[in-house]
Amino acid sequence: MGSGYKVGVPPKKNLFAEFSDAVKETFFADDPLRQYKDLPKSKKIWLGLQHVFPVLDWSRKYSLGKFKGDLIAGLTIASLCIPQDIGYSKLANLPAEVGLYSSFVPPLIYAVMGSSRDIAIGPVAVVSLLLGTLLQNEIDPKTHPQEYSRLAFTATFFAGVTQAALGFFRLGFIIEFLSHAAIIGFMAGAAITIALQQLKGFLGIANFTKKTDIVSVMKSVWGNVHHGWNWQTILIGASFLAFLLVAKYIGKKNKKLFWVSAIAPLISVIISTFFVYITHADKHGVVKNIKKGINPPSASLIYFTGPYLSTGFRIGAVAGMIGLTEAIAIGRTFAALKDYQIDGNKEMVALGTMNIVGSMTSCYVATGSFSRSAVNYMAGCETAVANVVMSTVVMLTLLLITPLFKYTPNAILSSIIISAVLGLIDYESAYLIWKVDKLDFLACLGAFFGVIFSSVEYGLLIAVAISLAKILLQVTRPRTALLGNLPRTTIYRNVEQYPDATKVPGVLIVRVDSAIYFTNSNYVKERILRWLRDEEEQQQDQKLTKIEFLIVELSPVIDIDTSGIHALEELLKALEKRKIQLVLANPGPVVIQKLRSAKFTDLIGEDKIFLTVGDAVKKYAPRVVENV
Repeated sequence: MGSGYKVGVPPKKNLFAEFSDAVKETFFADDPLRQYKDLPKSKKIWLGLQHVFPVLDWSRKYSLGKFKGDLIAGLTIASLCIPQDIGYSKLANLPAEVGLYSSFVPPLIYAVMGSSRDIAIGPVAVVSLLLGTLLQNEIDPKTHPQEYSRLAFTATFFAGVTQAALGFFRLGFIIEFLSHAAIIGFMAGAAITIALQQLKGFLGIANFTKKTDIVSVMKSVWGNVHHGWNWQTILIGASFLAFLLVAKYIGKKNKKLFWVSAIAPLISVIISTFFVYITHADKHGVVKNIKKGINPPSASLIYFTGPYLSTGFRIGAVAGMIGLTEAIAIGRTFAALKDYQIDGNKEMVALGTMNIVGSMTSCYVATGSFSRSAVNYMAGCETAVANVVMSTVVMLTLLLITPLFKYTPNAILSSIIISAVLGLIDYESAYLIWKVDKLDFLACLGAFFGVIFSSVEYGLLIAVAISLAKILLQVTRPRTALLGNLPRTTIYRNVEQYPDATKVPGVLIVRVDSAIYFTNSNYVKERILRWLRDEEEQQQDQKLTKIEFLIVELSPVIDIDTSGIHALEELLKALEKRKIQLVLANPGPVVIQKLRSAKFTDLIGEDKIFLTVGDAVKKYAPRVVENV
């Protein structure tokens, strides 16, 4: 039974309508203006303000009950962030107080502008390592600490500008080029690199390499084995690392005891600092004095002119992109767990603004931290007020207790960082990627080995390159399938997927599983002709009916360009020489419109275009059957 319907051609749009539709789908896919329809002007202004400052929306429904959850979560993440911040600022080769500054101002800005309730803002390991590596290639932090800090603030400013610009111009889809698999590989590689960097403090080595690749680090470690390792330091570091890992394990096994792993770093710092203080062992291997007081202004320190301007921009853009990728991935993960939506572009503007303000208040690039956000979520945070509580605790720390940190051993900070970054190695996801998609796994491995054996930026480059190569491969080599008829139906499906689907005598049915563009049009034509050749050889061997019709099923073909139509014309000519008729089944609205405009429908004949493969076979197969 045929459908009796012909292929419909949608009414042609004018050029402006076509263009505006394309722009809307590319940049405004989430239809952000929908909520403003048919509202009075004052309501529109209020909604607009709420869009930029989501705090105006959720603060109206805020209650004491919610504050209780936020207070506990804020105090818990503050206890985790203080020791981590001091450690991460060392990764970035910046003074310890800069790490704390970056957990004071940025979270306050994010609380007002961000739309994620669970994300915990502050310095993170991967971005700190990336900044530290890229900045020290330009300026030596030991000999020129002032210029180094200035370049760090410049990079932070441009990281913020990059993030805010991507969000403002709705270009958030750019960060989608870093596939999930590439990020997992990149993070695992960065985690191992960071852990190896910590061996300097953990083993008490004075002369340590500046390079981050595994070969240089291992040379440095084993080169110092006889006279450079400090056994007391190793003992302290190893015992506290064991304590931290046990605490982490307890928190993982029993979700109610998550706070054990969250406060373990602070307990380690307090105990070790106390011991150093009473034993007066502060001669070597301790944190230097941390400046007392809150963030000094640093707008005048940013390089807006001179040779470091372009350097700062380059480093900032890379750090900003990585920060964005991490923050948005974290935001989406927890939003899905709590069943609410976050707007990617709005998040970018919030993160960008907080880094721009941060660069003017002595902070370096801050973003969402996965370990702290997980603790925040488990501690029962309700809104971004948890970030405000954390920020307040950090401020009080800066004002009151920073002098005590001068007795904190470096080995403890190294242990805290090692235990924090081990969580970034997600081997379960990597194994799942290997099982599901080998090409994806290649991107994961490429990023991983790139970071470990070369540097963070090369790992990133490899990750993006492999992700893009994968897209190009899928675009240039689309899949095609041979279709057969499922017995006792008019349904035609892939003969590989359905082995009992039978081929129709005298008819070859091929489906193209992608849009036909200049990148793949020639391949699609050649592939169809190859199917035909294979089929004809089979028929000669088995003395079957000669093929008279080639039906191309176009359902998955969402678009076609002039090269694609040209390839179809060439296919038509090649088939005419073999006395085979070309038939098209179910072209979509865009495809049929373009085939009409190019006069291809006149060339092939309107009677050769059908709504379904079943209709085409019904019309042409009986003729073949009669000829047998």
